[in-house]
Amino acid sequence: MKPQHLRVAPGKLAERVVVVGDPARAQYLAERFLKEAELVNKERGFHVYTGLYNDVKMSIAVHGIGAPSAAIVFEELRMLGAKYMIRLGTAGGLIPELEIGDAVVVTGAAYIHGGTIGSYVPDACMTTAPDPVLTTRLYENAQRYHGRVYLGPVFSSDAFYAEDKDFVKKWSRRGIIAVEMEAATLFALGTLRGYRSAAIVVISDNLAVPGKEELKHHEELVEYVDKAAKAVFETLASL
Repeated sequence: MKPQHLRVAPGKLAERVVVVGDPARAQYLAERFLKEAELVNKERGFHVYTGLYNDVKMSIAVHGIGAPSAAIVFEELRMLGAKYMIRLGTAGGLIPELEIGDAVVVTGAAYIHGGTIGSYVPDACMTTAPDPVLTTRLYENAQRYHGRVYLGPVFSSDAFYAEDKDFVKKWSRRGIIAVEMEAATLFALGTLRGYRSAAIVVISDNLAVPGKEELKHHEELVEYVDKAAKAVFETLASL
């Protein structure tokens, strides 16, 4: 099947892809970490950059916000030849221990049955676990380059503003340590489509700590994203 949204010329996408939600973050990472970075897609705002990191060809792709948008991008990246995808994003903390700027290497992602994943697997609860070897390497590099890093599962929400007052208690008592929106889709499609996936998220707010609920944006998280990004690029370069 031919991609309908990512109009990337043949040979312009790397097998190793960093996937992010924010176009500003994608541009920043391309300028900061890639040599000879080239914008190879800007269709629909799904910007894709390709360049070299330590002489290894890599791409950075924007997947937008939420599962439906992300699923389109992950599908089309795979059609274009991607074999490895690591999500570098942000998340809200659900346990008090997480400080703003801490990193979480995701070990699995819970989701509400149905939605985008349910469209692929309507008769079962699809597994949403990352590649274990890729995740182990990512965790080791995150310890090396970021410092404050946790391992744990996240909840992938389909609705940014739907949380009620019981949301934190409900999910944290089930062992979920953070909330974001795309990891479950990344992992599920990795299993279905045959690419290797992993994810690391930087804590941008903490819903479990009064006074820390306000979301920090790209400019306020740059120093932490830099550290997490270094771990991601080093992991992909080592494959």
